[in-house]
Amino acid sequence: MNSITPMTTPSTFIPEEIQQHLGSGDAFQQIMHMQGQVFRDVRGRKTIMVELGGNRYFIKQHFGVGWKEIFKNLVTFRRPIIGAKTEMLAIRKLDEIGIATTPFVAFGEKGSNPATLRSFLITKDLGDIISLEELAADWQKNPPDMKLKRQLIIAVARLARNLHANGMNHRDFYLCHLCLDAKAFSQSQIKLYLIDLHRMQIHHKPYNKGNMKDIAALYFSSLDTGLSVRDYLRFKHYYGKGLTGDSSSFWQDVVQRANGLYKKFHSDKFQKRLQLEKGALKNE
Repeated sequence: MNSITPMTTPSTFIPEEIQQHLGSGDAFQQIMHMQGQVFRDVRGRKTIMVELGGNRYFIKQHFGVGWKEIFKNLVTFRRPIIGAKTEMLAIRKLDEIGIATTPFVAFGEKGSNPATLRSFLITKDLGDIISLEELAADWQKNPPDMKLKRQLIIAVARLARNLHANGMNHRDFYLCHLCLDAKAFSQSQIKLYLIDLHRMQIHHKPYNKGNMKDIAALYFSSLDTGLSVRDYLRFKHYYGKGLTGDSSSFWQDVVQRANGLYKKFHSDKFQKRLQLEKGALKNE
């Protein structure tokens, strides 16, 4: 569980385990300027990994998105993500409903202007994990053990149901953001983590359209894993009919959206952009 109580949303929270590795100056500024192994570097946001006192941490640094990005989201009826608080609140909510994720360590936020708001989030490294994308990468050529595959499908379906039943939408719900604890997995135990929560939305009740988009993203990311019709039916059974409204139209929308994502992902334009992003990270 994280160190912030459910009713507390501080502007800055830095525990002693981080403070002791900082200098005597402004702790917020030091963390915002900290350097480390770069995992993500896009306009207004950077994710790095650092080692402090023998422990590894991920730091999400948000530098302000600018009014252009905010207006672009608003005109398309999307809620703009302006800082690290979204992910902090998501971690807290996941803790409450029993979905494992990256452990919260520290948070800081400065500014009142949403376009220039700066913030950070520090989480503890989960250690030896493997994403379901990595695990299933060669399933078409080397099918997994049937019992293991069933267990994984049921575990993912139940996690998705729990997430959506509690009004949460991940908005990047791909196999790469569902990870297994490698040690537990080596002992034939399934322990799933849900990661990369910076776009998470929390609603007062289940949001059918958001749920559909999440499941479509998950379905899209599984299309090249060699899953069978029976596998998808098993997922639908354990995900449950109660969350899908008109069940037939829900799943039709899932398939249609997933196919659209698949076509976009494999387009020349998207692949070129993806290679540029990967190249930029290698050059860091």
